[in-house]
Amino acid sequence: MENERYLRLLSEKFPNSQSVVTELINLRAILSLPKGTEHFVSDLHGESLAFIHMIKNASGVVRKKVDEVYGDSMSEEDKRALCALIYYPDERIELIKHSLSGAQLEAWYRKMIQQVVEIARAVTIKYSRSKVHKLLPPDYAYIIKELLHETNLEQHDRQTYYNAIIDAIIETGCAEQLIIAICYLIHSLTIDTLHVVGDIFDRGPGASKILDVLSTVRDFDIQWGNHDIEWMGAMAGNLALLATVLRVSIRYANIETLEEGYGINLLPLANFAMTVYGDDPCTLWQTKDFENNPRLTRSAQLMAKMHKAISIIQFKLEGQTVRRHPEWHMDDRAVLDNINSLPLLDSYLPTINPQDPYALSQEEEDLMSQLARSFRKSEKMQRHLRMLYEHGSLYLVRNGFLLYHAAIPLNADGSFTEADVCGKLVSGKALMDRTDEIIRQAYYGTGKEKEDALDYMLYLWEGEFSPLYNKDKMTTFERYFLADKSSHEEKKGAYFTLADDEKICEKILVEFGLDPSTGRIVNGHVPVRTIQGETPMRANGKRFVIDGGFSKPYQEKTGIAGYTLIYNSHGIQLVEHESFESREQAVLSGSDINNRLLLQDFSGHRIRIKDTDKGKELLEQINSLEQLLHAYQNGSLRER
Repeated sequence: MENERYLRLLSEKFPNSQSVVTELINLRAILSLPKGTEHFVSDLHGESLAFIHMIKNASGVVRKKVDEVYGDSMSEEDKRALCALIYYPDERIELIKHSLSGAQLEAWYRKMIQQVVEIARAVTIKYSRSKVHKLLPPDYAYIIKELLHETNLEQHDRQTYYNAIIDAIIETGCAEQLIIAICYLIHSLTIDTLHVVGDIFDRGPGASKILDVLSTVRDFDIQWGNHDIEWMGAMAGNLALLATVLRVSIRYANIETLEEGYGINLLPLANFAMTVYGDDPCTLWQTKDFENNPRLTRSAQLMAKMHKAISIIQFKLEGQTVRRHPEWHMDDRAVLDNINSLPLLDSYLPTINPQDPYALSQEEEDLMSQLARSFRKSEKMQRHLRMLYEHGSLYLVRNGFLLYHAAIPLNADGSFTEADVCGKLVSGKALMDRTDEIIRQAYYGTGKEKEDALDYMLYLWEGEFSPLYNKDKMTTFERYFLADKSSHEEKKGAYFTLADDEKICEKILVEFGLDPSTGRIVNGHVPVRTIQGETPMRANGKRFVIDGGFSKPYQEKTGIAGYTLIYNSHGIQLVEHESFESREQAVLSGSDINNRLLLQDFSGHRIRIKDTDKGKELLEQINSLEQLLHAYQNGSLRER
């Protein structure tokens, strides 16, 4: 009965045998196509310029296509110029228009149309025509289709037809917009799916720009990182995390994301800080690298006072939350309990009441209300929060890969740690599923369930058994206030050592339903110190750690500027990036990110869509359609 109801519903879309047969032919043909290219990146940390360039050059894939198509027939200079055009078509065309005009400009347009069409053909060949056509801009869809599929140019008539199209494009003044449209088509097809394995936020200034660009990517997903959870909790209303977001942003002189990206008004915090700490030099609270940042020269003192003000508020709000949840066993993070007996580096704390150290003053209450209201009323911030939930998850299983940002909590013997996640004792995959559920309740839930889930976002940011943190404690207070460096130590969970063992990785893969002989784990979170001989490939190739230092503050530790893991129809590639120079240089001289191929693990056969998770879905659709066709043929369902 259930199957019959399903077939009747399916018949609404396919009302007769011919429509079913047509779709069956289409799906079976799609199964035979090469799989699309998946790109995996992590720990972007607000470095929007490098990320945007990586999207545009597809981590070196575009340059590789140019080399494949033109080989030695095109000079290195011309290849760089063509790549610059594909990456930044608007800016590059404007630059050319300043140096060429008249017949010379028309000749350049003619040449560039032919070249970008050739590259577009090379990247569209693995896709069905229907998929390509869906991505074409409506205004130029017909023209681009004709140019893309006109391959038999050796015949005189076809060459004449092709040239006539290009002549008409130039004569009607459409060349510029057509080139731009084809370049954006190349962008959208060189990366079929983009996986962001956590930490879009903090450190760099462009997290909001990264999310804006992601929203234009055809198929992407996000595995939340600890810094994403910090911001998501703040956006959703966790005041302790809201204070943390402000503290981290100010500490790293990164208030652009707040002020310019999301329109958050920091004037109330500045006024409060000047009122309370106006005579306090706040020497210990200077922002990172303020001496080398000309933008901060005049505001360094104000930033230091704001830094101190919001940090004290954060410690109070964290203490309140920890006290509400004794089941977290985080009493040592109620850091203000013994503040009067500690040898503090800064003892000027006028807003702390020794009898009730976690109570906010009335002024602090008013300040946090204003800031929370500013977060709630930021339309862009709330839109990005929805996007993080709609496209995000704690982990993802896709095409034999298990993606999660940081860790699966493990005991020292390699067994899965059992932890209390909001009233349920869980471990392994069940812990990840339960945690994902709680993160969603923090946004979609109601009443007490939502309140407790929103509180738990703080635990996920700094809790011992959080799969996003997994250290014994977060010693932010100690680093600010105590000279004893032994108090600054944060002990990592067993995962970060044990997961370099192949057998442990196989155990984790089995836990998530993957074949341990072929499955692979992808993590970020821990920067790979290549300058110290570390490698992103761990556990005999079972695990990839792809935090290579997109964030500039980490590049001194890593020695590079990020990784991209690429999985295409031939197999796996791991690409190492050097630092991105600038967008302006890329447009002007065709400078690019230098990419080094670390790994090329290609199988002996081309991987087809039928070999992927998408292929499994299509096979299920084919099975249903075959049942529907049989129902039409035996008369159990009437055709329309």
